[in-house]
Amino acid sequence: MRKIFAVIFLFITFNSVSQELNCKVYINSDEIGISNKQIFTTLQDAISEYMNNTKWTNLIYRDQEKFDCSLTINILENSTANRFKGSLQLLVSRPVYNSSYNTPILSFNDNDVSFTYEEYQPLIYNENSFDSNLVSILTYYAYTILGFQADTFSFKGGETMFQSAERVVNQAQQGGAAGWKQIDGNNTRYQLNENLLSPVYEPFRMAMYNYHIHGLDLMVDDSRTAKQTISQSIIELEKIFDDRPNTFLIRVFMDTKSDEIVDIFSDGPGIETTQLRQVLSKIFPSMDPKWQEIKI
Repeated sequence: MRKIFAVIFLFITFNSVSQELNCKVYINSDEIGISNKQIFTTLQDAISEYMNNTKWTNLIYRDQEKFDCSLTINILENSTANRFKGSLQLLVSRPVYNSSYNTPILSFNDNDVSFTYEEYQPLIYNENSFDSNLVSILTYYAYTILGFQADTFSFKGGETMFQSAERVVNQAQQGGAAGWKQIDGNNTRYQLNENLLSPVYEPFRMAMYNYHIHGLDLMVDDSRTAKQTISQSIIELEKIFDDRPNTFLIRVFMDTKSDEIVDIFSDGPGIETTQLRQVLSKIFPSMDPKWQEIKI
């Protein structure tokens, strides 16, 4: 049945048309003093409309099949009445087969968010020219969300989505805002997209696929085998770490999955976890107190 579920997902992915996201949007403006707070309500509604009612691909889903995510923009500065700077937090999850559990697949903080917004300004993406940094950021994350989702159902299943996000990156560089270029440093939109499309980091994408489709999605039917698969998928990340100890994608993975990993291996049927704990302590030593909760 799990394989049938995956096949149905892939059939939907390549054969239909409609909206895909169920994105909850929050605008936090507590850090700034501005008389017209109504603009942030309008902005929140506009972003929600854009993310949830845009047809990002040729897909179709029933409401219960749409992908859950939340997007929080923290407004920290406003240099003028309509120019803002701040940060963005993205949380993405997907359902685990044959259960009521939603697993987190991406937790990402973007500290280079800047944009201009006039109240009631329509949010429209033009793939042929750069018009708005806000729209570029939203479009980039929409494709990235869909790419991560697809990667958990088939190996490199999100490739076309990440390539679409790459086109947004290349176009947005024309605007000069931070976060779109290699020189903008680490933990940026550019770096996340570049890593995801690099053959060097294919073991990360294989780990995401095996962890979910051959691990979590089997948990209800065969929890011991599922745990062994999840453990091995994490152990495989050591290969990336040995070549590039400060790999950005491993940090993203651990920010997203660390609590879940501890939950999986601290309860229920036990498996041999000595190597798993050793690898986790090696690639992410700052979380060692968490890893000690894993049963040996």
